[in-house]
Amino acid sequence: MKLNNLKPNKGSRKEKYRAARGMAQGRGKQAGKGQSGQKKRSKIRPGFEGGQNPWYRRVPKRGFNNINRIEYQIINLLTLEKKFKNGEKVNINSLKKLNILNKNKPIKLLGHGKLTKNLIIQVNKASKSAIKSIQKVGGKVELI
Repeated sequence: MKLNNLKPNKGSRKEKYRAARGMAQGRGKQAGKGQSGQKKRSKIRPGFEGGQNPWYRRVPKRGFNNINRIEYQIINLLTLEKKFKNGEKVNINSLKKLNILNKNKPIKLLGHGKLTKNLIIQVNKASKSAIKSIQKVGGKVELI
């Protein structure tokens, strides 16, 4: 037995059907695509409606999508109160260790909840109310 003599088992491989190779083939002339015309051709782009204005141009557009929008992950003071001890440093790494963050997006600190521990917090953005309540307790907010 040699490598050049190896062949697949009989019946394990099937030859691809070659449509429109003459009338005797069984699927000749229009190759199972009906009569001739535009829809018989291979390339009509998706959404094309035969010259009629397509639905994505007929339907009115609403609003504005800003392509330069920065999406922040939101963290509230309430979660920091529950997860961290007094005097601890809060940054991206410590938040990821405690599974508070799950995406690689910038962080924004919001002032929902009450904070009683003085923490050193490093975030990308913070609301005025969050900064005020942290400084009231004796903590510090560092913007990255």
